Amino acid sequence: MCPVGIALKECRIDLGALTLNDKRTTNSIGLRSERRAPRIRYNPALSTQYSAHTTATTVARFSPSGYYIASGDVSGTVRVWDCVGEGATKGEYHIIGGRINDLAWDGDSARIIAVGDGKEKYGHCITADSGNSVGEISGHSSQINSVSIRQQRPLRAATVSDDTSLVFYHGAPFKFNTILRKHQRFIYGVAFSPDGSSIVSVGADKQIFLYDGKTGEPRTEIGAGEHKGSIFSVSWARDSKKFVTSSADQTVKIWDAEAGKAIQTWRMGEEGKVSVPDHQVGVVWPSGRSDGLIISLNLNGDLTYLSEGEPAPRRVVHGHQKNITAVAQSEFKASGPTLFTGSSDGHICNWDVRAGTADFVDGDGHSNYVSAIASAPSGRIYSVGWDDSLRSIDATATVFTGSATTTDGQPKGVAATPNGGLTAVATHKGVETFNKDGQKQKDSRFGGGTMSPTAIAATDNLLAVAGDDSTLHILDPTSLDPKHKLTALNSTVSALSFSPMAQYLAAGFANGKIS
Repeated sequence: MCPVGIALKECRIDLGALTLNDKRTTNSIGLRSERRAPRIRYNPALSTQYSAHTTATTVARFSPSGYYIASGDVSGTVRVWDCVGEGATKGEYHIIGGRINDLAWDGDSARIIAVGDGKEKYGHCITADSGNSVGEISGHSSQINSVSIRQQRPLRAATVSDDTSLVFYHGAPFKFNTILRKHQRFIYGVAFSPDGSSIVSVGADKQIFLYDGKTGEPRTEIGAGEHKGSIFSVSWARDSKKFVTSSADQTVKIWDAEAGKAIQTWRMGEEGKVSVPDHQVGVVWPSGRSDGLIISLNLNGDLTYLSEGEPAPRRVVHGHQKNITAVAQSEFKASGPTLFTGSSDGHICNWDVRAGTADFVDGDGHSNYVSAIASAPSGRIYSVGWDDSLRSIDATATVFTGSATTTDGQPKGVAATPNGGLTAVATHKGVETFNKDGQKQKDSRFGGGTMSPTAIAATDNLLAVAGDDSTLHILDPTSLDPKHKLTALNSTVSALSFSPMAQYLAAGFANGKIS
């Protein structure tokens, strides 16, 4: 989910386990079930999506009432939308001339403070229903990374920034009160306790500071030397006595605020090994639950479900962090049907359709864009990518098998015969066939190399290949001799599939039509 080195500025998880997306490619927000159904066993498969943003999203927060969500994007726009009904947009407000890094609601679900990396200002306070100004965010000389609002009256707010300062505000309307400089480096997170009595701030200097929630007066520093890397995020328990932090040292820690000590630590990744993808860049302690659930987000985009008092994670939720570019179904698992999906970064995931969860395929896979995946009844999955290679996957073990087979050109598609005897690959040059051991059998060029294949499908007796010249060729899969040719199609064919009994051939076209 997060680009390397950006950490908390790129990631947010809201109270209630509202999880975000890939800021580099996605304009949507994912809403999972943990907040809306606290008595139901945690199930990330129960989710909905809001996709009205026109640029990449950066942050989203539930309103205290639970009826609305405010979300921000890289253009500086905040959208307020219904999260109980059909996701209707309540308001769209342009806040700053740059990315929104964070936002916060007041206790009445009436006001929102949005902050980030603007050109003329770094934040603003508005009413949620109309976008009218109800305060000024000032005092910082660099982008603001995090904001929090006290949920009780008198209203207070705090912001933290790359300028190493915490600014305290009185409201409403919110206005500057004081500036505090306790941290030595960037400050990444700030949060009021649920009862409003305390504020905590964390940052790149590995330090944790506590302040009075009503006056903003500094109280104490705790946990010196505990975290070995930058602390990216902090979240309070609902009793306001404990909070949880996540860090670049691959740990998530629970703290006793009064004693100033860490009372539980989880370390992610292999013991004793530094793993950048396992940097913990976001954490939330959902306030609506009573089972001690904590959810942490790592730099690779994985969600780790933890529980206070339990030494090991409950589960880890994996998924693609780039656009999904290929998909195929497999029936060769005892648990039922599974999907294999590939993405533009070369990763392939195996999805349990019934559970809605995924695991990455183990082994030496593709180095970049996965262009196609095909399933064979033999229990093998075949994939091709823009690294000009054909790979084989054992569907039951979910692992790459053998070594990569090099193709003569950039693969556009792959198809496997039902009997498992041949795998056909369409490249920008033509078609190649391989046996089950990856040995090349035949190759064919169309029109003297003037036509480039765009899609491919296979049965035991037929091989269908579409071209960028709006033609469709039917070949013998063994010899690659031509059998039929359809010309003057209305559009370029982008997808092909034979029916299970091989009686029909379906074609998807670039203009969106299917025949």
